[in-house]
Amino acid sequence: MIRIPFNRASFLGNERRYIEQALTNLHISSDGSFSKRASAVLAEELGVPRVLLTTSCTDALEMCGLLLDLGPGDEVIMPSFTFVSTANAFALRGARPVFVDIRRDTYNLDETKLEAAITKKTKAIVVVHYAGIGCEMDTICAIAERHGVPVIEDNAHGLFGRYRQKPLGSFGALSTLSFHETKNLSCGEGGALVIKDPRLIERAEILHAKGTNRARFLRGMVDKYTWVDVGSSFGLSDLLAAVLFGQLEARRQIMRARKRLHDWYRDTLGSVAATRGYQLQAEPVHCHSAFHMFSLLMTSGEERDAFLSFMRERGILAVFHYVPLHLSEMGKHFGFEPGQFPVTEDVASRLVRLPFFTTMTDAEADEVITAVRAFAQR
Repeated sequence: MIRIPFNRASFLGNERRYIEQALTNLHISSDGSFSKRASAVLAEELGVPRVLLTTSCTDALEMCGLLLDLGPGDEVIMPSFTFVSTANAFALRGARPVFVDIRRDTYNLDETKLEAAITKKTKAIVVVHYAGIGCEMDTICAIAERHGVPVIEDNAHGLFGRYRQKPLGSFGALSTLSFHETKNLSCGEGGALVIKDPRLIERAEILHAKGTNRARFLRGMVDKYTWVDVGSSFGLSDLLAAVLFGQLEARRQIMRARKRLHDWYRDTLGSVAATRGYQLQAEPVHCHSAFHMFSLLMTSGEERDAFLSFMRERGILAVFHYVPLHLSEMGKHFGFEPGQFPVTEDVASRLVRLPFFTTMTDAEADEVITAVRAFAQR
């Protein structure tokens, strides 16, 4: 029986009261008052001109593919060490994902291997800020600018993390956020498209409104709205936006709790890791973590599997992360083979994630730490 889950939904603020308000407002579809308030907070925090709430981070990534007019013959560079949505969003447009290996320290895309992956077919570079630690955005953005290729940040892990004092999600022309139940801030299922390039705002609003010019109509710029482009039903229900706004109001409390837990894990398990040869994810001095997760890189895949079983026997759910995309059936479909990205394969085979959630109690955290120590001392 699992007593300490990997994740537990956490509500610290006015989420329930705002759901009642949304019901009272009688506007529970997208683009309601809570959607507007949540979008405004995110735009201000990230320093960007426009944020559109979506039903998921996957939807936001799919909007990126539409906004950049990606199609068959185009290539999109990204790490293989990521969730399937990062690739799927662009494969849906007919584009081919081009994978790049990751760094051994941060598990982020290895910027030293980026330029060699760029071809005349490259139409976008997607970076993933793994666990809320920023990629090397100065180098990546300089390479992208040199080749005239837009950068997209898959910032599902990184909201409120920073790179050289700038918010993650504020570097690329576009970035995406996740408010899935497992993320730092959650409304169950939800996401956002963050638009830094103002030239993309008007079309993004059209795509978001099912391909209509409804946004212009609501501003009084046209006397009726109609179908003007492709699009889909990307908007987040105002009921879910009410939950999200409550989470955003409590964002500083949430981030303090997560930093405290992250620091506690790192301080208490650092010596265990050093003794047993485990690796902790690096946190470069110019990066400020979003404290999305805490991982251990075990010495082998066999030890990783034994650790997961050991923890489960004690009622603690630890998990692995991820199965590399280039090793999947779809990865084979796109022509990738085992051995192409050795660091990705090595990290994926040995990494474990410990239970980590905002309302984790001291007793729960201490039990996890005690179990890790017990495994290390076997």
